[in-house]
Amino acid sequence: MNTWKNKSILIALILTLAFSMLAACSGANKEKPAPSSTNQGSSNGGNDSGKSEGLTGDFEIQYFVGGYGDTWWKHVIGEFQKQNPNLNIKQTAGSQINDQMRPRWIQGNPPDFVYIDGAGSNEAQMVTDEQLLDLTDFLKGATNGDGEKILDIAIAGPTDYSGKNFTLPLVFGSWGTFYDKAWFKQQGWDTPTDFESFMAVSEKIKASGVSPYIHTGVYPYYINGGLVNSAIVAANGGDTSIISRMASLEEGIFKSEPVMKALNRIVQVRDAGFVDPGAIALNHTDSQMAFLQHKAAFIPNGLWLENEMSKDVPEGFEFDFIPSVMQDKGEKYVAIPYTASVAIAAKAKNQEAAKAFLEFIFTKQFAVDWAEMTGAIMNVKADLENSTAGPVVKTAMNYFNSDNLVVAPALIVNADVETALQDSIIALLDKRITPEEWGDRLEKAAAAAR
Repeated sequence: MNTWKNKSILIALILTLAFSMLAACSGANKEKPAPSSTNQGSSNGGNDSGKSEGLTGDFEIQYFVGGYGDTWWKHVIGEFQKQNPNLNIKQTAGSQINDQMRPRWIQGNPPDFVYIDGAGSNEAQMVTDEQLLDLTDFLKGATNGDGEKILDIAIAGPTDYSGKNFTLPLVFGSWGTFYDKAWFKQQGWDTPTDFESFMAVSEKIKASGVSPYIHTGVYPYYINGGLVNSAIVAANGGDTSIISRMASLEEGIFKSEPVMKALNRIVQVRDAGFVDPGAIALNHTDSQMAFLQHKAAFIPNGLWLENEMSKDVPEGFEFDFIPSVMQDKGEKYVAIPYTASVAIAAKAKNQEAAKAFLEFIFTKQFAVDWAEMTGAIMNVKADLENSTAGPVVKTAMNYFNSDNLVVAPALIVNADVETALQDSIIALLDKRITPEEWGDRLEKAAAAAR
């Protein structure tokens, strides 16, 4: 009997101890903080704070500061920093940043994320030099903070490099010819709609003592994008595939009939005295100032022009934009787009942050912000009608949405061929070479690149 009582007491003690331990554990669980939401969910950024709040370490972003300024970059980087308070973000930026950073790229110590734009940068060359991360698989599933697949809302997809993608266009704009709409109306000059009307109004402008056409001779890619390439597409019957054939360095393409026809039209403009002879020595700022001061009527440029020169625009000046002026009467306008892409360095030290940042910036709201802050178009299908974006950007969008326009692919070639393109158009405008010799130069450069 005593034995049974002793066993009962022992069991009671064990049960009491067990319940005490359970109670202690339960109390410990109540006191322990719940797992932070910063370690769950999406890493996209945008409206979903998600996983991106957990990003840590150093993260370096390189971006060129030119006509678009740096307001948008500071804006989106600031927002990304808010969602990643433990991430040490370094901005490496400036108008000469490409030249300044080149040694680091060569030495294998690049930034994590790069915006490829401006003098001294060449996307195709960076791919050739294996400096950029292969983003092919990543981009297929990349989703922004609004839950949208980035490739579904992009105007232009990534450039194809033998089946692989290393970059994604951030900027989608159009080269074209700019003029002062108010001044033209005052002078009674008609806005050209084709080559014939361009030549006719240029004759009137020249007779008034004003240079019809000025350009940025120090950076010849302005006139190549704004005049020459659209002339080539127009001479090819509006068939934009000729730009792709040029980009692929197809043998003989630079001496083909459409290219020679286009260059001969450039020679017509030159020989009529419509191109300001002093333009060859001008940089972009000088040529644009001459344009704003009505020393010239037309200038080839990109959609950033209005924003870049906003502090120098005279009162009453009204920017307007024409995609092309080299097509025949009744033919469609030709838009030569320019794209400036973003990429991640192959040797990035923080690839996770770089990928999260890429997803973060590609939203419709940031696209509207880009239009309002830069006066240009971001590579996202966004509604700009209710935005405060300038009239030039909205005009460009109207052209893009028109059935009376064809959009060519961007012409992206390696550095040596690009140099030949730039040097050769200046030599042609300076009457040092013929269109045939232009073709010889480019065929030689293309053969060496192949």
